[in-house]
Amino acid sequence: MKLSVLMPVYNESATLAAAVARVLDVDFPCDIELVLVDDGSTDGTDAVIAALPDSVVTHSHPVNRGKGAAVRTAAGLASGDYVIVCDADLEYTPSDIPALLQPILVGDAEVVFGTRSFGSHTAYSFWYVVGNWAVTMVCNVLFNAWLSDLETCFKVMPLALYRDLDLHEEGFGVEPEITAKLLKRQIRPYEVPISYRARGREEGKKLTWRDGLEALWILSRIRFRSHP
Repeated sequence: MKLSVLMPVYNESATLAAAVARVLDVDFPCDIELVLVDDGSTDGTDAVIAALPDSVVTHSHPVNRGKGAAVRTAAGLASGDYVIVCDADLEYTPSDIPALLQPILVGDAEVVFGTRSFGSHTAYSFWYVVGNWAVTMVCNVLFNAWLSDLETCFKVMPLALYRDLDLHEEGFGVEPEITAKLLKRQIRPYEVPISYRARGREEGKKLTWRDGLEALWILSRIRFRSHP
């Protein structure tokens, strides 16, 4: 088994080198490749990418198109059997990934989500946590499911399945789009707890309340259309 770690990057020059190092330092139970797509960064991220190891597969968008577009490009370049997205902002811990792979390796799951637990030292704000809970709960109602964390970045699945989902969302809406399309196909993700440290707006947090409203629209649209 080979895992492709997809890393979308937009204006993360301060954290990118550390994020890449954390991924490459993990003792994975399988072969991996790191596929990085710079989504039109303007803060010197290109210079950081130029200094990365040659083993990292890299690509650049000439202009910013959004996280969903960057992940879609990375998935097109990937050669692994399975994929997972790992952002470059250091909010997620790459050393948690082997635990997500375990249910797959033993044959208990095909798709695994990393579930965040929010606490005082891990949450960006009260409203961020409530918003995440509300969007996830709406998803559960719409699809008669019981997910704990719809918006998690850590979603492991076969590359062939990822491509077959035919994702179209350009921005952060890719997360509810992935989840809704999986549930529409009656694929219930296996959930594994992960660690998380949300950064604040002053540190570069990009997600806003508008993304929450967009997520609700995406979930509803996919739930009530006729095709999966």
